[in-house]
Amino acid sequence: MKHVIAAARAVLLRFRCSRGLLCLAAAILATAALAEPLTGQWRGYGTRWVTPRKPDEAAVPGEFTFCRLQYTTVRRERHGRGWRTDYPDADHNLPFRASQMTTLNVARDEREDPFHAVVTASDNGLYACPFLFASDVGTARFSELEVVRLRDYLLKGGFFWADDFWGDYAWSNWAIEMERVLPGYAIREIPMDHPIFHTLYSVDSIPQIPSIQYWRESGRSGTSERGSGSAIYRMYGIEDDSGRLMVIMTHNTDIADGWEREGEEDEFFYRFSPNAYAIGFNVIMYFMTH
Repeated sequence: MKHVIAAARAVLLRFRCSRGLLCLAAAILATAALAEPLTGQWRGYGTRWVTPRKPDEAAVPGEFTFCRLQYTTVRRERHGRGWRTDYPDADHNLPFRASQMTTLNVARDEREDPFHAVVTASDNGLYACPFLFASDVGTARFSELEVVRLRDYLLKGGFFWADDFWGDYAWSNWAIEMERVLPGYAIREIPMDHPIFHTLYSVDSIPQIPSIQYWRESGRSGTSERGSGSAIYRMYGIEDDSGRLMVIMTHNTDIADGWEREGEEDEFFYRFSPNAYAIGFNVIMYFMTH
């Protein structure tokens, strides 16, 4: 089995796909060792609480540490849990799959599982996180200190991915916070020919991934959680003066649910998870090389 995984890893590292996300799905499903959800190896935390850890608590430091931003929630969104949305399973599963599918050296905990951390914007550990992730960001409000620290972090080379916020109201709330953090820097849609879509896999579209709760409520057919109010799903970004992406935003889609929930239902996994991982791997490779 180890030889099969190693062979698949080598193939996927060389893999360049001209037909977008479906080619990644085919590549994953073609290899028996990597074709199934993580239930056999990683069952996830479910509702069990996991104590957040700081970036410097990794037992074995690596090239990549998944860092989640803890923020103050000032409003509620349906199916959202503030900064805890998609935590901690998404934070474990993305680096786990990255360590399976690529040669990326991920940080590890005492059990040799992929290590993930939680930081606030006012925490000094923020600067130990070249990669910062947040979900349900339409509910966030930063203090004045957090605004200053996030600005400093991003302008010094940090990278921030904001995911899983739906509809115009959440967008408006988040855009206000970003204007506070990076005044004068414009939010722009990222075109599909941008290098972030072609670092490891060439993808031709952003997938709309709903929360698994909404998907079940919709009879396993719906993906737009706010109906016509979230029918358009895109990736947006903020660049620094040299053109480096400092912030990306996946609006009207929940990419992290494709990582978090992959072990709960086979149908959800096969429909959403390969696409979610394609985007995730590309983002990781982009920020690590820029």
